Amino acid sequence: MLNIESFKEQLSSWQRIVIIPHQKPDADALGSSLALWGFFNKKGYQAVVISPTAYADFLSWLPGNPQVVVYSEQTEESCRYFIAQADLIFCLDFNDLKRCAPLDVFVNENPKALKVLIDHHQDKKDFADLEYCRVTAAATAELVYEFIHLIGSDQDIDCDIATCIYAGIMTDTGSFKYASVTPHIHRIVANLLEKGINHTVIHRNIYDNSTLDRLRLKGFALSERLKVIPELSTAYFVLTKQDLNRFNHQIGDTEGLVNYGLSIKGIKLAVILKEDDGFVKMSLRSVGDFSVNDLARNHFNGGGHINAAGGRLEMSIEEAEKTFLHVITHYADRLATS
Repeated sequence: MLNIESFKEQLSSWQRIVIIPHQKPDADALGSSLALWGFFNKKGYQAVVISPTAYADFLSWLPGNPQVVVYSEQTEESCRYFIAQADLIFCLDFNDLKRCAPLDVFVNENPKALKVLIDHHQDKKDFADLEYCRVTAAATAELVYEFIHLIGSDQDIDCDIATCIYAGIMTDTGSFKYASVTPHIHRIVANLLEKGINHTVIHRNIYDNSTLDRLRLKGFALSERLKVIPELSTAYFVLTKQDLNRFNHQIGDTEGLVNYGLSIKGIKLAVILKEDDGFVKMSLRSVGDFSVNDLARNHFNGGGHINAAGGRLEMSIEEAEKTFLHVITHYADRLATS
């Protein structure tokens, strides 16, 4: 395993850099990727961000976004070429290569490239040559900020890079309300503010930039699809493809919805079950010491953090709801006391 010091010494010998976030990247994944891209771009490296999928339109304003290559049938050969030619491949905000599929195939086809993992999720897989990981970090953007300082200096962080880092930290801390927030995070943010970022505009671009359809989907979900199980301190949503199609669902439209369930007094576990093509995607959130990472990993083919995780069930939406309800009955005592 390479260390940071050796990496920094050899950095000038590598020129072609690919930066990859996870599928359907959120503000932390995309912001971290664009921040690192901005750093290497300023240094004169041939760097490119390749996203394995499309992402929410409310992230398209991020500095550097027009340069992102999004994998599709039209860009497949370009993505394969960039990754095949890369000297360095950065994997950001995920710790299992399958989370960047279908790009994982291309990454594995290039054994000569040095793989660098920067991430804050639990239960990482061993595939990288250099790891800069800390599960206690509030966001991958926090780690990218530190990584830039380790291989460069504070002077390398300009307003655009600072904006991308702030977007990642702000969203992954729930606007600085989660338990992961530390004095260190606030010191980072203070430095980003000194770089000239406009935190009000960043917040508005992400949180106050909904389409009418997205807003109506949220209202529909709250009024028609929210279910509460008081004895299990649980609230959950079930959204079918028909529901989503009714409101012209786009990537990112249900982001943050699960937190409304968690905002109900006495609720300790909130979940969204969302129907997709042949599977059901789950978003899980909790408060206290009830680990949705364990819940998702043990029962729903997923994982994440203690209080925020995702899962996936290869079954119908009806079967997925039954499975979810069956599973959580086994956690009744922990939900009542967590």
